Formats: sequence, C-alpha cells, structure tokens
Amino acid sequence: MPRTPRILMAAAAVLLAGGCGGTTAAAEPDPRLAVVATTPEVADFVRAVGADHVTVTQLIKPQVDPHDYEPTPADIRAIGTAALVVRNGVGLEEWLDRTVESAGFRGPVVDAGQGVPLRDGGPEEGGGPDPHIWHDPANAKIMVAGIARALTAADPGRGAAFAANLRDYSAALDQLDADNRAAFATLPADRRKLVTNHDAFGYYVDRYGLEFVGSVIPSLDTSAELSGKQLTDLVARIRATGTRAVFTESSLPPRAAEAIARQAGVKVIGGEDALYGDSLGKPGTPEGTYLGAERHNTRVIVAALAG
Repeated sequence: MPRTPRILMAAAAVLLAGGCGGTTAAAEPDPRLAVVATTPEVADFVRAVGADHVTVTQLIKPQVDPHDYEPTPADIRAIGTAALVVRNGVGLEEWLDRTVESAGFRGPVVDAGQGVPLRDGGPEEGGGPDPHIWHDPANAKIMVAGIARALTAADPGRGAAFAANLRDYSAALDQLDADNRAAFATLPADRRKLVTNHDAFGYYVDRYGLEFVGSVIPSLDTSAELSGKQLTDLVARIRATGTRAVFTESSLPPRAAEAIARQAGVKVIGGEDALYGDSLGKPGTPEGTYLGAERHNTRVIVAALAG
C-alpha cells in the first residue's frame, strides 16, 4: 500500500479513538516540554540537551530502518500534542511532512541538519546529499546546538539549563572525536578500508581518513538492490584492495554481506559486533546512546582491520 493512504488511515484511526470512551478526570499538566523526535540519534540528542526538562517521544525505534518507516496512529497522536518536532532532515524522513499535516500540528518542526556541511551522495543518488550526517561528531555538534536553540525558543525560562547541557555534551562529542582519531592512528594506512551493508558511513570515512571500498546495497537508501554485476565487482574490489572484512549493520539483514564475504574470502563482522549505521542499540545499553554506538563502531572497525 502506498505510504500516503496509510498515513491517512492512521489519522482516521486517531480521530475515531479520540471520540470514544467516557469522561475522565483531568490529569495534572506535565511541566516538561513535550518533544517528538524522529530517529534514535536525534532523540538522544534532545535527551542530552533537554535532560529532565523535556519528555521525548521517539518515533523510530532501535533497529528499525528509517528509510522505509511507516508512521503509526500513536505517532500521529504524539505529534498532535507536542510542543515541537525534531527531525534529522537532509531528506531522511520523507514521510514526516505528510504525517505532521495529518496530525494537524502547527508548531515548529526543527531540522537538526540545518547548517551541517553536506557531502554529495554520488551518482547512484542522482547527486542528492547524504543524510547520514550524525556519523561525524563535528556535525553532531552542529545538530545539538540547533536543538538547544529550538528548546530555548520553546521554553525560554530553561534556556540556561539547556545551554549548560549543550556545553557538557559538546565536550563529550569533542572527546569522542579525539578518541576516534587516536584509534585509527594505530592502523596502517593500507588497512583502513571499509565495506558495509549500505552506504551509511560517508561522513565517518571522510572524518577519519578511511577508504570506502563499497557497500552490499550500493546506495544511501536501503531499498536499493545489488545487481549480479555489482556483486561481482564488489567482490573483485575487496580482493584487489586487500580489504580485510565486510561489516554488517544492526538494522539490516546480514545474509548478503555474509555471502559477499565468503566469495571474497574475508571475514564478516556481525552479530553483537554489527555496526550501528542507521540506528542505535537497545535502550539501557551503552550502544543505546549516540556516544556509545559510535564508540562501538570505532572499536569494532579498528579491531577487525587490525587483526
């Protein structure tokens, strides 16, 4: 079913639900700012800056592919009652504008990608920008700064708290960046070669001086498919470049990556060591945060390419 009719059906379900049931006692209003965030990464940024002063409804759950997400009636209800909505932007959430309209939301929709220097997605994307901006901690700093401004505009009385949280989190992002650089400095240049499930790590590759050999899905979008010729070409590039591993991603099936690794005669990195490309780990784990997921990625990549 096309996405737009599904969104309209979800909106209708919300309206019907709102008309059912009897009267209930009025609940005490929550003094915290109600924020809806689209992706796990953006939601984590909002929590880091907003802390106890916000409630965050995260639309896309961990291990769910954001490229092909379908909004639910609960998503529409959450947007309809939010103070603001925060998105990654750069075309990642193509479904969001229709969902916001269906919810009747008239508040600010914050584009966390505003101001981030974008890399070209390449010829496969028709020259469009790469939306996986968060994989460079310098971009993440721009994103959290924009989120802090939006939270302050929505709740000026807590602006000082948001600013203090922003300073602390920006320092943590600087430390992440320094740690990543130090880790990759231990790798010889001829081993810094990356093959992943799909082309999600362009900003990371650029930041840390890696060579992107290719991806199992030859696109920024996970809905693309690898042709037989592209598969053969990728196996040949892996062999020709001396690439040592193929990395699976937590939110994508590993079978194609495993098959390519077998054909190329290299190891496949998956399971608990799968990279966090489009998602974060389970809530409550270190990898359930942006900082923890990025540390995991660097630790796994460096260990696999070194060994």
